[in-house]
Amino acid sequence: MNLSQYEKDLFADKKLGFFIYLGVEAVMFLTLFITYLIFTPSSEGPAPSDLFSVVTVVMSSIFLLSSSGTVMLAEKGIERAHDQKTITWLIITLILAVVFLVFEINEFSGFLSDGYGISTSSFLSSYYVLVGLHAAHVLFGCGWMIILLIQLKGIHIPYHLFVEKFKIFSYYWHFVDIVWIFIILFVYAKYLI
Repeated sequence: MNLSQYEKDLFADKKLGFFIYLGVEAVMFLTLFITYLIFTPSSEGPAPSDLFSVVTVVMSSIFLLSSSGTVMLAEKGIERAHDQKTITWLIITLILAVVFLVFEINEFSGFLSDGYGISTSSFLSSYYVLVGLHAAHVLFGCGWMIILLIQLKGIHIPYHLFVEKFKIFSYYWHFVDIVWIFIILFVYAKYLI
């Protein structure tokens, strides 16, 4: 696959633009982490240790963090132009992400059914915004994966464009996983150990 210098420069510009976007996202999440740390624990409402479950955090983390590995395996399939391998690993990544979201939805609905909504305390407000925004990013990534699968299997686009789109997606997905590691460290770990 020989790309013209123009196509290489265009992809470099796309990558730069996406990295700027990820930088803005990092600043937004940093702001939310600081807000969470300021308001936790809260003088009103439940304490984090009263709500968080070790099993939920560990299981959801296993599913989400292992999805970074499956994205890397899908990238290996792309490097070898092996569509079936790419499709298989991308579907596995999608399944892992959906299972993670099920854990998150279950956690949130459990808190809500116990009467702990977003307005219960400043801790819960900052928690729901931070962790909920991360879950929204995972959901967006699931939609992106579905589009990639359609483009690879159904709508045939030039392969080099698919490779570029997948690389940009992989940057996004690894960023989402890195944010989750920080959520584990700053939101959950302190109250579960």
